[in-house]
Amino acid sequence: MDDAAGEEEASMFETSHVLGALLTSSPLLARAWDRCAAATAAAPGLVHGEDGGTVYVGFSGVQAALSAAGAAVAGGGADAFAPVALAGDATRRLFAPLVAAEPDAAAAGGEQQVAVQALALQCFLKLCGSPDFQMLLDQIRGKAVVFTGHSLGGAIAALAALHYLCISSSTATWGPSPPVLCVTFGSPLLGNEALSKAILRERWGGNFCHVVSQHDVVPRLLFCPLDAVPAHVIVGMQLQQWPAVRPHHAGGTAVTDIDALRHLVQVHAGAVAMEQKLADAAAAPPSGGPYRPFGTYVMCSPDGAVCVDNPTAAVQMLYATFASSSSSGSPESSPEAAHSCYGDLVVKMPQHLLLKRRLPVDGDDNAPSPAVAASNYDAGVSLALEASGIHAMVRAAHATEASTARQWLRTSRRAGRRPSLNSAALATKLGRITPCRAQIEWYKALFDGEMGYYDAFKQRRSPKKFGKANMYRIKLGQFWDGVLAMLDAGQLPHDFHRRAKWVNAARFYQLLVEPLDIADYHRHNLHRTRGRYMTHGRERRYELFDRWWQEKGCVGGVSAASAMASRRRRSKNAGLTQDPCFWARVEEARELAESCRVERDAAALAMMVEELQEFESYSGELVVSKEVSTDVLAPLSSYTLWLEEWSQLKLRDEVRAILLQF
Repeated sequence: MDDAAGEEEASMFETSHVLGALLTSSPLLARAWDRCAAATAAAPGLVHGEDGGTVYVGFSGVQAALSAAGAAVAGGGADAFAPVALAGDATRRLFAPLVAAEPDAAAAGGEQQVAVQALALQCFLKLCGSPDFQMLLDQIRGKAVVFTGHSLGGAIAALAALHYLCISSSTATWGPSPPVLCVTFGSPLLGNEALSKAILRERWGGNFCHVVSQHDVVPRLLFCPLDAVPAHVIVGMQLQQWPAVRPHHAGGTAVTDIDALRHLVQVHAGAVAMEQKLADAAAAPPSGGPYRPFGTYVMCSPDGAVCVDNPTAAVQMLYATFASSSSSGSPESSPEAAHSCYGDLVVKMPQHLLLKRRLPVDGDDNAPSPAVAASNYDAGVSLALEASGIHAMVRAAHATEASTARQWLRTSRRAGRRPSLNSAALATKLGRITPCRAQIEWYKALFDGEMGYYDAFKQRRSPKKFGKANMYRIKLGQFWDGVLAMLDAGQLPHDFHRRAKWVNAARFYQLLVEPLDIADYHRHNLHRTRGRYMTHGRERRYELFDRWWQEKGCVGGVSAASAMASRRRRSKNAGLTQDPCFWARVEEARELAESCRVERDAAALAMMVEELQEFESYSGELVVSKEVSTDVLAPLSSYTLWLEEWSQLKLRDEVRAILLQF
């Protein structure tokens, strides 16, 4: 049995409609909508208050709509909703983790930069510069927070949540961060695909919940090319000034603005959905506008709600749920009603769940065929389609969209389960790769008393043992590179990099193996051709492992202070040197000492001596606190040789004079 079939067999139930029912029956959406309504009515466009131990911060998009009412309409939307890269000094500082994590566009062959829509960013930057907003950030720090907004206010709320997550991650103390959630209602798309990938990379997708009604055009409008986006639609709906329908008669058939708008959105949303559908099979040129969804989407209809947390499936569901609007004559299908119906939805959906949620029975016109409902899982998919409002399309001309939506719900479910299964499989692989780590530990123990395994590896002592150690080093590097590739692709749980087992395993691997990578780098003289190891030769995995260790800070909830106290209480040397780049610093210190011997310029010599003295102080503290392994203090180790060289250098008159000045 293949993996996909095995996963489907193991998935007895489809849970997207269950999650939707759980969400809509909780007070979260109602409380968030109350803050949205209050923010829209408030002059500053920002309100906050505490409810049930959680701080709700509501944002209004009215000011954004007013600022765009003139220029955006005149420009057709291309200026107001054009993507703006977060690469400027001001935005880079506000969203540092998102921007710092993205690769250099030029170095990566023109890879897309993280960008957001100009109008939302402009309004957020104006808001962020106000003292009231900064005071609010200080007040809510450390508390559970829900950022929320309707329409353009939702896009601003999403930027505020991203900024809050960024500053929380960069200034976080040891331990878990407080919960942060962003709930938007009918919000237009905010960022491009690079933003979606950056949010996945930071494991923040679960912090965003976008509520979308079945026929609302605003969340789907920016799938269209920017030069075709009628900006007055979003602006007018935000200001509740959507113009009345103006019928024009051509050949006896009424053609309205609503018809044209629905057709525009449906065509381009369908094109983007098809692009996403074929993305895995072949690289396709991007369709429509530059914006793509991120986070969890809650597809709402009078029959319930469905939660979709896979961005690719979200695109397909946004299209499929909208496809029936052209054939629906209900009042909810008008753009004005669909965009302003969220207040009624959050109140009525729990009631609809009680009245309309039922399993299909024989003779029911809406019941799925026996082939469709052949299992509990398929019955759950049918219930999810019903909750999202797609079930009505099965009898209409949109059976293809309904079938495609059914398939994407299956895909979303399998994608949701796969990270946990991959994590379990990786745990097994970690156990299988552990003997490679043990072999390097044995190699280290062989040379601890003579010169240390770093210098033995660098000098290729005992060629057979060196060859085996090098092979195990490469195997371990390939394993961890594979882990990071899966993590980048979203194939592992969102909190994988915070799990103590994997943080500790990565840290142990780093402390044990990175010295061998440093030795290999210097053995091939790459420090002379490429540059110093720490800036030009260090593998990406080690930088990420440093970040994991700093973010985790502790194991099992131990505080940073306790960890530091534990370090001070060492009674013998650590098994592995606690600075993974220690040997790179030693190599630089030895080269600096060699340069000092031939340097004749007094100013340059003084700078070199100062750097050497700083390293002496740093390494001395590590030795005294026993943060180094015994191999560092071996008689023929590079560090011991550097100490001798530095002692001889300090006997020189010019160096002694410089040290006296210090």
